Order: sequence, then C-alpha cells, then structure tokens
Amino acid sequence: MNDDKPRSLKMVSDSGDVVYRTVARTGGIIVLVIMTAIGVFLGFRASQALGEAGLSFFWTQAWEPDANNFGIAAVLIGTFIIALVAVTIALPLSLGTALYISEYAPRGLKQSLITLVDLMAAIPSVVFGLWGFFSLQGNIIDIAKWISRTFGWIPIFAVDGFSDDPLSSDTVFTASSFIAGIVVALMITPIMTSIMREVFSQAPVGEREGALGLGATMWGMIRSVVLPFGKGGIIGGTMLGLGRALGETIAVYMIISPVFSIQPHILQSGASSISSLIALKYGEATTFGMSALMAAGLALFFVTLVVNFGASAIVARSRSGASS
Repeated sequence: MNDDKPRSLKMVSDSGDVVYRTVARTGGIIVLVIMTAIGVFLGFRASQALGEAGLSFFWTQAWEPDANNFGIAAVLIGTFIIALVAVTIALPLSLGTALYISEYAPRGLKQSLITLVDLMAAIPSVVFGLWGFFSLQGNIIDIAKWISRTFGWIPIFAVDGFSDDPLSSDTVFTASSFIAGIVVALMITPIMTSIMREVFSQAPVGEREGALGLGATMWGMIRSVVLPFGKGGIIGGTMLGLGRALGETIAVYMIISPVFSIQPHILQSGASSISSLIALKYGEATTFGMSALMAAGLALFFVTLVVNFGASAIVARSRSGASS
C-alpha cells in the first residue's frame, strides 16, 4: 500500500542564521515602534488644535492660531512645489552623474568621484542655505527673468509685476520656490546618485558583454541593459530624494520669504513649506499655537509616509533586472 502523503521537510538553521534573523526582526520591530510612537505623540499634541479647527484645517490658507484662523492649505502646496522643483532638477543631474561614474569614468577616477559625491551628502544643510542666500540668489535672477520672459505664458512661470524695464526692481524674483528648489536639489542629488550608481554597477556582466558583442554602442548597451535593470533604483532613489526634499527645513527657511496664501508662481518671491513654518513660529508659539504646529508636523509626517510607501510599492512592481 502506497502512502501518498507529502514528505515533511525540516529546515535546520545554524546559530548564525538564528542570530541574524533575530537581529533583523528586532531592528524592524524597533523601527515600527519608533514610527508609531512619533505618530501617537504628534497626534496627542495636535488634538487640541485639530479639535478646534476641524476639517477646515486642511483648506484654510492663513496661519493665525490664536485667532482660530489657521490651516495648512498654503504651506502644504508650497512644500510640494519646492520638492517637485528640487526633484525635477536633481533627477537628470543624478542620473547623468551615476551613469558617468558607473559606465564611463576611468578606473583611477571612479573611486575619487564616488568619495566626492558621498562627501557632498555630509555637508550640513545650513551651509547650503548660506550658499543659496548669499551666492546663488543674486546670480540666478537673470536666468529666472529669461524663463519668465520666454515661458511666462505658462501660469507657473508667470511673475506678477515683472516688466522688461531695466530700472524695475529684481526683488520680485528673490526668495522664490525656484531658488529654494535649486538648493534642495543639490542637497538630494548625492543621495539619489549613490543609490542609482550602486544599482547600475550591479547590472549583469554577461548581458553587458552580450549587447556589446552583438554590435551595440556604449549608449545602446546602457539603454537596453543598464537602464532597464536599474529602473527600480532610479524610482527608489527619486522617491527617497522627494521624501528628503519634503522635510528639508533650515536651507529652505533661510531662503524663502514666507507667505500664507497659495502662491503657484515658482519664479516669484514668496514661498512656504510646513517645515519652515514650524521653524519660523516655534519660538513665539503659545500653547495653542504649539498644538497647531504639531498638527502641521503630523500632516507632514503622514505625507512623508505616503510617499515612502508609494515608492516601496513602485519599486516592488519594477524590480531591477526584470525588464532586461
């Protein structure tokens, strides 16, 4: 009589596997506990302001907590505008740098370039803010004028009060989302570059050599092998940079001129972000005002979580190498 029952298999783990699995699981649990604790803390501190403002907190533009007239509509949109400007500038810069280091740079120069990119990520944000305020802002105005003059028919590039009169003031172009976005772009570029470069360097050598052996040019090999393999790294690095850009505080705070109204013109003076709002109002906030700032921080916390979870979902659907 035959026994049709499947044979049970028993996995034997050595002590190293057990220790690694325990450490990894403990680290994951600790991260989840910390994130939950942060969310609970912000929610508890923000409950007073949220209970007073209600749903109007999400569409009110003004920020006058002590007059019961406050909301995050303006600062939330300003946060996204600055972050999107930064990612738009940083993505091609990071992609080009990562491809050059991994594919074109001479062997003797490659490690030096990797070190320089990593060192850029270690520069404090206040240094970027000082550079943006004292150096970049004065030298970028002519470019902002050209963009407004050429593409001003597009609403986001229009600037109220701008004219070609040489005696007109340039202050309408200072402290803008465009300038803040450039500074933040340079801050997130090293992170995005490092992630993309690491993924590109892992593209299968056999597929590289096969493409070149079939007569593909260097760019053809990159387009058909490296970029499809690194799709997940490109998306993941970009979303990680976006998350960093959404929460950047000091550099943005030093450059922008806060306005508490929706200002969609990226070249025009006046911008806002949630993180800079908290830095600006924290020192003078009353008890209720502090609760309102915590509510703004809670909104930024959830936005960042949504962005990161979205990035994880996109990367999971486009794993590196799946299309090559």
